Amino acid sequence: MPRKARIDAPGALHHIIVRGIEKKPIFHDNIDRDNILQRLGPILEESHTPCYAWVLMPNHLHLLLKTGLKPISTVMRQLLTGHAVYFNRRHKRHGHLFQNRYKSILCQEDAYLRELVRYIHLNPLRGGIVTSIKELKRYPYGGHSSMMGKCKQPWHKANYVLGFFGDKPSSAKNAYHQFVEKGISLGKRPELTGGGLVRSAGGWSAVIGMRAAKLRMASDERILGDGDFVETVLKTANEQLEKRYELKSIGYDLRQVAEKVAELMNMPVEMVWEKSRRPQIVNARDLICYWAYDQLGISITALAQQFQRSQSAISIAVRRGETFAKENRLTLLN
Repeated sequence: MPRKARIDAPGALHHIIVRGIEKKPIFHDNIDRDNILQRLGPILEESHTPCYAWVLMPNHLHLLLKTGLKPISTVMRQLLTGHAVYFNRRHKRHGHLFQNRYKSILCQEDAYLRELVRYIHLNPLRGGIVTSIKELKRYPYGGHSSMMGKCKQPWHKANYVLGFFGDKPSSAKNAYHQFVEKGISLGKRPELTGGGLVRSAGGWSAVIGMRAAKLRMASDERILGDGDFVETVLKTANEQLEKRYELKSIGYDLRQVAEKVAELMNMPVEMVWEKSRRPQIVNARDLICYWAYDQLGISITALAQQFQRSQSAISIAVRRGETFAKENRLTLLN
């Protein structure tokens, strides 16, 4: 069965799981672990990707990320490619380091953020890397120590997460710590690592019960949330996909997007490609980037090459173009 496409959108929350090929280590020592953390920070900051939870285990890692200026796929490609090249060179090995694609589960934030933070941060205790919650508090390669202020990472949005536990920092930390401690007895929590109907409902027995009661619930292994959330995400993704097929079926490409923008901005099409800071041309370029990325599915990387700009600059242009289109009620198709 062909694998399903990833689902992503600005502001989407993702539980990322990366495993070593054949369950082999992706970190041999603290030098390897420090390497990936040194790579992770700049990538997250440059792409404005918030990280709410994280942990490094010997043969896998977990991240809880929210999509920022770049798609999660771009963020992860930069991180994993860099670490794989470094790891292979340092340990004089060849071939793939990671198992297939990383797993990315789009999550319902208000329902699952706290549970996911707890699940991810308890990994070293469940895996026997540390032997107590007290030791976990000082473990430098998991987000719990950062949450507790012991081993801070500037890119970890610990204060955002603590805001779910209280208004005052000290009381919020205490409440968070108690919440994590209560999760020790819950075990591996498989419902938090796959999403979809079975996990969201609480297992097959719950699914059978819903069927008996003639209740229906959407399911998708890429999504963790209740039925309404899953249906909404899939509907939005399907609508986006159908729109892209429609545009491609009538021959829309980047050139035609540029022509449409030039027509709307009342300028010759040649002007939209100029490297100018004139507001009209900047707005036109931003609008092209937004529609090309959002409506046609052209990647940030491809647009960066086309406009001879950095990926970061194109990501910002996409955001500005979205705002410009909404403020002026502009659509690619009438």
